[in-house]
Amino acid sequence: MVDAFIAAARNGDFEALLRVLDPDVVLRVDGGRNAPPAFARPPLVGAEAVASGAMSFRVASPNIEPVIVNGAPGVIVRFPARSLLGAFTVAKGRIVAIDLIADPDKLRGLPRG
Repeated sequence: MVDAFIAAARNGDFEALLRVLDPDVVLRVDGGRNAPPAFARPPLVGAEAVASGAMSFRVASPNIEPVIVNGAPGVIVRFPARSLLGAFTVAKGRIVAIDLIADPDKLRGLPRG
């Protein structure tokens, strides 16, 4: 599911994103106190809202690499100035939650890519 999500985001395929997302999916961002204002937002709820948000990652798609986060599927998104870590929760063949960590203090231990 996560590979399909990444491929759909890379290709800008909104319909493919909707197919892998649960209708009630939740995207939460932990921006912490040192993250940019763009990461200080309430959770996105629903497949259309999350798919729309994922479309903005099309530009970053060459910098997305799949990883394991606490035993679950995840991604690291590397930008020149910062990185994001995403953890996915999958149930019944669909992504039901995405938790992004954007707090630079919490990401200091990430290996450089």
